[in-house]
Amino acid sequence: MIELLKEIILENQLISVHVGTTRHLQIKVLPNKATICMGVRRCGKSTYMQQIRARMILDGVAPENILALSFFDDRLDFLHETGLGAAIEAYFLLYPMKKNVEKIYCFFDEIQVFKGWEKFVERIMRTEICEIYITGSSAKMLSTDIATEMRGRSLAWEMFPFSFHEYLDYKGISIEKNLTSKARLLIEHGFDEYWQCGGFPETIAIEKTLRIKVHQEYLNTIVFKDIIQRHDVHHPNAIVDLAHQLLENIANMHSINSLTGYLKSLGHKLSKTLVSEYVKWLADAYFIFGVGIFNASIAENKRNPQKYYCIDSALVRSTTSGILTNSGHLLENLVFITLRRSYQKIYYYRTKSGKEVDFIVQHQDKSKTLIQVSETLKDSTTRKRELIALQEAMLEQKVQYGLIVTLREEESVKNVVGEIHVVPLWRFLLDKY
Repeated sequence: MIELLKEIILENQLISVHVGTTRHLQIKVLPNKATICMGVRRCGKSTYMQQIRARMILDGVAPENILALSFFDDRLDFLHETGLGAAIEAYFLLYPMKKNVEKIYCFFDEIQVFKGWEKFVERIMRTEICEIYITGSSAKMLSTDIATEMRGRSLAWEMFPFSFHEYLDYKGISIEKNLTSKARLLIEHGFDEYWQCGGFPETIAIEKTLRIKVHQEYLNTIVFKDIIQRHDVHHPNAIVDLAHQLLENIANMHSINSLTGYLKSLGHKLSKTLVSEYVKWLADAYFIFGVGIFNASIAENKRNPQKYYCIDSALVRSTTSGILTNSGHLLENLVFITLRRSYQKIYYYRTKSGKEVDFIVQHQDKSKTLIQVSETLKDSTTRKRELIALQEAMLEQKVQYGLIVTLREEESVKNVVGEIHVVPLWRFLLDKY
């Protein structure tokens, strides 16, 4: 088995590194800390690590000083029995003179599939001269348990599918500081494409029928590999039905009680505790995100239902019937994902009179941003409802600036509290409002 490991190590050193589109995530490497890049499957983590390797080699790092292993490689399954230590042993059998003399750069792709990986990484960080980069598709890599196991020797970063800005980079469309009419037209055309194809790198350049099939395969793989297989689920069909229910009703509210009742109506006899675990596992895979109500009371937060969003709006479009999911829900989903790239504390808001605002973001300096999402404000009833709800929330939260994101419309509305900016989605996605 050691000989096979040596062959794989050498093989990976000879592979030409794929660079691809430069991502906007700027990972900072700290001494004596493993760098962890987390995100949903197929969002570009492995390519991003290849970009880091490519820059290293350009900066003079010898390919022989790089140990790169992808644990999706079924040839490495035997490491479940022998332990991950065999990997570092095989490397130093190839290059014994480098041990404790030269820095080794280790790239471990999807290492979380191995139990005890944290102790392995912590040990080699402690005993070898090395720099370690890890990818994984589990949000648990951010957990305090893992931080404890690694004794503070890690720093985690999140990666998402392409943002709209990254998509424009891929298409070669530049974003000028002061947009000309031509530049704006190119960006708006790029947005129309991005709105349809989404941000998964593999799907942005293929035709619609094939894109739908790939998205559906992503869903199947995430549910099976990252949830059913990883957690040894005893009711796999229930997980599948739960995932589809959340996708069909994206951006809508669900309580654990309602989800449990729905699954029971399909014949799945599950406890509320187990359904709650299933939802957590979907979130752990960076597939579904729950948003709770903005309230200081933990008990109140638990009593209220959550709104659920998906990692990619186009994936929702490809995997649902479209009967319950409309373009307004998809727009709200895309706004949420854009916010989630930058913020952790995102909630929905309910005014004292019961009116709802889609998002309230709490910043580190304790300031807040209130955001309403509406496909269009052309209907007078819709316009009045959205403006009044946002104005009430601004008054209650003492916020002088509110935002309504629409598909196409743009204007500014002053009220007794402050000002509400109505912006088209493409501007919001580029933070140009």
